[in-house]
Amino acid sequence: MAEAVSLEVGGRQVPISNPSKVVFPDAGVTKRQLIDYYLAVADGALRGVADRPMILKRFVKGISQEAIFQKRAPEKRPDWIEVAELKYASGTSAKEAVLTDAAGLVWAVNLGCVDLNPHPVRAADLDHPDELRIDLDPMPGVEWEQILAVAQVAREVLDDHGLTAWPKTSGSRGFHIYARIHPHWPFRQLRLAAETVARAVEQRAPHLATARWWKEERGERVFVDFNQNAKDRTVASAYSVRATPDARVSTPLHWAEVPGCRAEAFTIATVPARLADIGDPWEGMDDAPGGLEPLLALAQKFGPAEKRAKPAKASGGTGRRVSQMPLIEVARTKTRDEALAALDVWRARHPAAADLLAPVDVLVDGMRGPSSIWYRVRVNLQHVPEDQRPPQEPLIADYSPWVGYTGGQFRR
Repeated sequence: MAEAVSLEVGGRQVPISNPSKVVFPDAGVTKRQLIDYYLAVADGALRGVADRPMILKRFVKGISQEAIFQKRAPEKRPDWIEVAELKYASGTSAKEAVLTDAAGLVWAVNLGCVDLNPHPVRAADLDHPDELRIDLDPMPGVEWEQILAVAQVAREVLDDHGLTAWPKTSGSRGFHIYARIHPHWPFRQLRLAAETVARAVEQRAPHLATARWWKEERGERVFVDFNQNAKDRTVASAYSVRATPDARVSTPLHWAEVPGCRAEAFTIATVPARLADIGDPWEGMDDAPGGLEPLLALAQKFGPAEKRAKPAKASGGTGRRVSQMPLIEVARTKTRDEALAALDVWRARHPAAADLLAPVDVLVDGMRGPSSIWYRVRVNLQHVPEDQRPPQEPLIADYSPWVGYTGGQFRR
């Protein structure tokens, strides 16, 4: 029988199954060590997740395998784990877990959660967000210093429109900036405000940043991702450990730290001591909410942005957008490793074309499936002479996460 213990946290007993299980093989971090980390940073972590419904992103076999996304809180859960029911435009709904204390953090980690992914709303008002989130997502070839430069521009845009910007590393390749807002606006207006921030950043630093929706059109720039403010989106919260080999942490910073910061400096091994030493740089964020009126006024001044393609009507068309770039699709896979393996197969088939590709020409996209991420591999042949471009071929792998999925569940 698997090893199990019970941990007392704030007067609550939390069962821990298999605490010696290794979650991070390279760093040698066990489930119990991950729990100890979250207890050490509980005050900061709860500032990001408390009273917010959250998706449970479960690495049930450690970070070496893809996570499972679980919207619905388990039916068998402690009575002190609250839930909030979110309703979506598709007509579906989900009673999602709401954590309120350190015991809740431990409960989530025991389920296999490594990072915490809350919605930008409080359980008491699910229709009016109280956070605006900017995710700076670098294209291949973009250096860290460029990301930090874009972060400063985003800060200026937010400040110029009455919002206080709070920076943190993402714990991955990018960078996050949050702003507390009064919960007066629906998601539609929140997303519009965030998109306006992205367009303003691109306007101020067009050589560094882009608000272009279509990935192949972004070039070697930082995408100011505004879509993380859509109703169904979540972002790894402050003090979340990310699924990287060195167990990096999404770490709040003071703005004075941003120019010289390095993402790899903030890990499960270093962040607890940092928090104990300097406190939480985001401690005052709940006292600094702002309004969206100035950004919404700027959105009106900008006019409509580029829209995503809509399905074609019964006219014989496919309804899919036709890219202005010479794109070909290589594979659709269940895992990133499989995606990269398929890309290697394509490169071996077409070595001359592969040698002409720039880093930005290789598009490996994590796509949201019903319960997990799947991967799409595309190649932009813009740097390959037209008469040397390989044609679209049958996909090297053609995985679909939707097989057997109907009406919110899988057929058995």
